[in-house]
Parts: sequence; structure tokens; C-alpha cells
Amino acid sequence: MQYGIIGSGSWATALAKILTDNGHTIYWWVRNAETIVYMEKRKHNPHYLSAAYFNPTLLRLSSNIHEVIAASDALVIAVPSAYAEQVFEELKPEELSGKKIISAIKGILPTDNRLLHEYLSTHYRVPIDMYFALLGPCHAEEVASEKLSYLTFSGKDHASAEQIAKDFTTEYINTVVNDDVVGVQYAAVLKNIYALGAGIAHGLEYGDNFLSVYIANSANEMVAFLRKLSETEAQPAVLTPNYAASVYLGDLLVTCYSLYSRNRTFGNMIGKGYSVKAAQLELNMVAEGYNAARCIYRTNQTVNATMPIASTIYEILWEHRPAADGFKKIEGFLV
Repeated sequence: MQYGIIGSGSWATALAKILTDNGHTIYWWVRNAETIVYMEKRKHNPHYLSAAYFNPTLLRLSSNIHEVIAASDALVIAVPSAYAEQVFEELKPEELSGKKIISAIKGILPTDNRLLHEYLSTHYRVPIDMYFALLGPCHAEEVASEKLSYLTFSGKDHASAEQIAKDFTTEYINTVVNDDVVGVQYAAVLKNIYALGAGIAHGLEYGDNFLSVYIANSANEMVAFLRKLSETEAQPAVLTPNYAASVYLGDLLVTCYSLYSRNRTFGNMIGKGYSVKAAQLELNMVAEGYNAARCIYRTNQTVNATMPIASTIYEILWEHRPAADGFKKIEGFLV
């Protein structure tokens, strides 16, 4: 299978490393032509994961997204959710016809609160059985240093999901396959919100004891949302998901605790008194939990799950509720 990668940030770079370490030649869309010249000469991405070096004979770098798509059987989409529609809007539906889409996006497209597969189905006629979600728990920085990590590939076409997972399996990457395409994507969205909240708590100088209770309650809230959501799905998962599995609970834990977590870092700045704008400028990377908080708040108006933690984080980020006041409110919800 010929893979193409759309995006050149840290996660895209990590996924490119995994595939090329397995000997796959990849077509890779990098928007900036100067970055391509640098990568071809110096064999690494100058902006992200600069310690990860590539075999240049396995890279087909291009700033022309149409060329990358035309040359690929499967497209790994690894751009921030806020920019995904901007990337796709220059494409025609026929360009994606017959292509497997592997989403490495960990957020909701903010224009109308859609997951990527819903957007692609509506605008590009991509069927659900050609769509696969690629999720962690897996930090790009640990991939770069080849520390053992786990990836979950979720797809309705189980055989294809297994083949894709096999192509990403290395000595430092173990893979898991499931069929809960919608659930795993929402779990990835929610864990970023809760991780941002964990960062706020740290910035407010709450301790480890509180944080453990906060995360346990966040996990319960996430599962309640996913179960409520599954009741509204026309095509529920074939098997009842194990919400204690790595792609659900594991990803939540690592994103809340890890110093690599940009959502935790962003939240920590909010807790210390930074404005949202100042935190965004300081971080200089996209914290998916910020937009996700508003998207989930709006989505839950239809799902109607009980979500006091996520709702309060939304109020802090989008309605200017003081962080200390918000967490005093959260204290009263925790059990």
C-alpha cells in the first residue's frame, strides 16, 4: 500500500518516521517549499522532532497536495482539526475516490462540530468503510526517541484496519485494532479537554491527590458521554467497547499527566493567570482542547450527557469564568 502524509507538524513527522522505519516509501505533503529543501539536504524536519532523521531515498516530498494524493493509496491526515477544512477545500471529490483515509486528527472540525469522517462523507463522498481513525496513547516525542508506544486503528473494515496496523507496527510501536470509529474519535477529543483542565488544576497549585480524583471523575464523565452517544448512532460498534482500554482510559491518563502534553501545558498557563490569547502565543502550537471544549459543549446540547467538568472548563476558556472559581465549582462535583 502506498502511503501519503498530509501535514508536517510533530505528529505527522512521528508517523512518517514509523512508516519509513518499516521501509515504506512515503509521499509527504509539506506546505512550505523551503522546509522541503532543508529536509532533503539535512534529512530531518527543522521545526518539529528535529532529532528524528530520515532515509531520504524513502521520502517523496512535495508542496503540491494534488500530487501527493494522486500518488497514494492511503492518506494519513495529520493536521490540526482547526485547519483541516482549509486543507481539503482545494480538493475535488474525485481526487479522494478509492483512497483509504487514515485520520490522525484528535479534534472536531469547528465550523459545524463534525468529526472528519462526517465532513468527508458530506463533501467528498468518502464512505465510512474507507475511513480509519489512528489514535494513541502515543506522544510524538516518545516516537522520536523510540520509546515503546501503542497505537489503535479503528475501522469498520476490520481486515483493512489490521493491514494498516501491521504497516505501523515496529519494535517501538505496538498496535491494536477495534471497530469503534466514532467512539475513539470522541474519546480523543474529550481527553484533550480534561487534560487542559488537569493543567489548569496544576497551575492553580492543586496537588496530586486532587488530580487523581479529578482524572477518575473525568474518565467516568467521558464514558457516560460515549455511552449516551452510542445510543444515538445508527451504526453502533459491533462489540461493546472496553472503555478501560488504552485508546480510551490510557490516552486520557497520559495526556493529563505527561509533560509532553501541549493541552496540559496550555491549561497550566491558564491556571497561572495567562489569558487564552497569551497562552496561545506562548505555546506556539495548537492545543486541541481549547476548540474542543466549545465543540463538545455544543455537541452535548444534542447528546444530553451529564458533563459538569467539561462544561466548567468550557466556561473558563470561552466565557471568561475565573479559573479558581471554576475549579471551586468542580470540587463540588467530584466523588
